[in-house]
Amino acid sequence: MPPTPQPDFHASTIVIGAGPHGLAVAALLRRAGVATVILEQADRVGANWTQRYDHLRLHTTPGASKLPGLPVPRQAGPWVSRDDYVRYLEDYVAHHRLDVRVSSPVQRVERAEPGSGARWLVHTPDGPVPTGAVVVATGRCHTPNLPHWPGRSTFTGTLLHSAHYRSPAPYRGQHVLVVGAGNSGTEIASVLAGAGAERVWIAVRTPPNILPRSSARWHAVGRLTEALPLAWRDRTSLLTQRLAVPDLTSRGLPRPRTGLYTRNAREGVNPVLDHGFVDAVRSGRVEPVAAVQAFDGPDVLLADGTRLQPDTVIAATGYRPALHDLVGSLGVLDEAGQPLAVGAQTHPEAPRLYFAGYTNPLTGVLRQAGIEARAITHALRRETARAPLLTAQVGDRTAGTPQQGHSPS
Repeated sequence: MPPTPQPDFHASTIVIGAGPHGLAVAALLRRAGVATVILEQADRVGANWTQRYDHLRLHTTPGASKLPGLPVPRQAGPWVSRDDYVRYLEDYVAHHRLDVRVSSPVQRVERAEPGSGARWLVHTPDGPVPTGAVVVATGRCHTPNLPHWPGRSTFTGTLLHSAHYRSPAPYRGQHVLVVGAGNSGTEIASVLAGAGAERVWIAVRTPPNILPRSSARWHAVGRLTEALPLAWRDRTSLLTQRLAVPDLTSRGLPRPRTGLYTRNAREGVNPVLDHGFVDAVRSGRVEPVAAVQAFDGPDVLLADGTRLQPDTVIAATGYRPALHDLVGSLGVLDEAGQPLAVGAQTHPEAPRLYFAGYTNPLTGVLRQAGIEARAITHALRRETARAPLLTAQVGDRTAGTPQQGHSPS
C-alpha cells in the first residue's frame, strides 16, 4: 500500500537544500510563478557555510559571488568573509520571500504512483510530500571525505577533517601536518604557521596550480577563453604561473606539469589562490612533504619513506555529495555517487528531477549557481508546457502554499 501523503503540505516544486544553489533556483522559480518550497535539514539557511573555519573568505569577487536578483553588499568588501556571506544568504531569503522550511530533513525521493497527480514523493520524517518536480541542491561538498589510510585507528595524535577545523588558536605550539594542497589546505597551513604553530608540514600528492590572490578575476578570463583549444589554455596558464609565482622546487614544491584547465576538466580541481602560502613556503614556515601513505601509532608514514610525528593531522581532503540514501534507488548516479545529469539536464528515467551545485567550474561555483538556476527554471517551464494536466493537478493543491520566507534569527 502506498504511503499516505501529508494533507497540509504540497508544492508543485520542492528544492532540497537551502545553500546558494537551492536559494537561487527557488528565487527564479518563484519569480516565474512556480510554487516552490525549500526543505533544509539544518536549523538555518547556509548551514554548511556557518560550519567552515572562522577566517574563511570567498575566493571570488562580490560580482562573481552574487545570486540572481540581489547584489552582495559593498560593505562586505572585495573578499567577502564567511559570516558576511551567511548574512547575505539570510537577506536573500527575505528579499525574495522564499518559503524555507528549516529543520526539515529529506530521507529519500521516490517516484509517485501513476495516476496520483504527482511525479515524485519526497519522504520526510512527517510523511511523504507529493510534488511535480524536485531540485536536489544539497551540494557536492556535503559530507567530509576522510581517506581510510592504513593504520589510521592506531594514530595517537589528533586527526580531524578540515570541516572540523575552526581557528588556529588550539594548535599554538604544536607540530601540525595538513594533508592536501587545495585552497583550504594551503590557507589553513599558512594561517597556522603565522599564528603560533611550532611546525607546519603540508602533504602534497600533486603539485597545485598556484595563482596570486589578485588573479581571482581570472574567472572573467576563463569565460573569455572557453572556446579556445584546451592545450593552448593550459600552456598559457602554466606560463602565467611561471611569471607570477616564484619557483618553490628547492622548498619541496615543484612546479605543476599539468595545466589548470586540464586538471579542472579531469578532476574538478581549481587552482590555488595564494593567501600567503607562497611566502610561508619560501620562508620555511610551511614545509611541503610527500603524500601520506599510512599511520603507525604516533608516526605518519609518507610516500617517500619519511616518518613524521605530528601532534595533529588536519585532512583537507575534500568532500563527497553523499546522495545514495537520497536518490540512490533511482538509477541517476554514477559509480562515484555523482549525478549523471546536472543543471537543466535530467536523466531519461527521471524527468523533472534536477541536480544543482554538483560541478566546480573555473568560472566560479557561486556564479554557476545563477547559471544553473536560470537553466533549470527554463527547462521546468518547458516541461510544464508539455504536461499542463499534471501541473494543474499538483498546482490545485498548492493554492494555499505560503510564500513567506522563514529567515533564521
